[in-house]
Amino acid sequence: MFEEDPNEAIRPDFTSIEHQEARQQLIEEGFTDEQAARSLAALWTIKNNADKVRWADRQEHLENIRRREEEEDEQRQQALKDEEEAARLEECKKNKSKYAPLIRAKVPSDPTIIPAQYATRRLKAGDYCELHYFTNKGLDDARVSSLIAEPDALVMLPSSDGIHSWVPAAAVKDPKAAPVVKDEHLSWEQFNEAAPHMILSM
Repeated sequence: MFEEDPNEAIRPDFTSIEHQEARQQLIEEGFTDEQAARSLAALWTIKNNADKVRWADRQEHLENIRRREEEEDEQRQQALKDEEEAARLEECKKNKSKYAPLIRAKVPSDPTIIPAQYATRRLKAGDYCELHYFTNKGLDDARVSSLIAEPDALVMLPSSDGIHSWVPAAAVKDPKAAPVVKDEHLSWEQFNEAAPHMILSM
């Protein structure tokens, strides 16, 4: 097995004293000193050329091994990625809400319409609710009352089937609150304020 590249080998000087013994053996066979040196140089060249061929074959073999190992490593990495992707998809399938895509939307610039809980409760129940609660003044009153009302306060109210139930105080019309303007007494300006607000709250 080669340790050095034969392509980089330098042919020795076979006319030197160092190779006198090798030349002498050929001289004893009938060669002149010059013929012996040329013969030794030719033999070295033949062997070096053969070594170059074997070196190229070995390098090609090593390159094939390296390429095959790289391909196997890539296949292992791809198989691992496929397994991780399959596991992630399975996890997403089991927990759809956890992996729901985030919607990148702009921060809303429109004011949030939060009517009085009393009005919201009547809308949810499908009962008639005055438009006054959705005018600018009605919304301002709701905002102020939400800031000063006790969050945990409850009151008892009878339902349509006669059974009494506890409901948040904020969801009940405050008898001390400002009087509610009936729909027919609203100005056109107030009506134009209340209509879109009410639609957004429904």
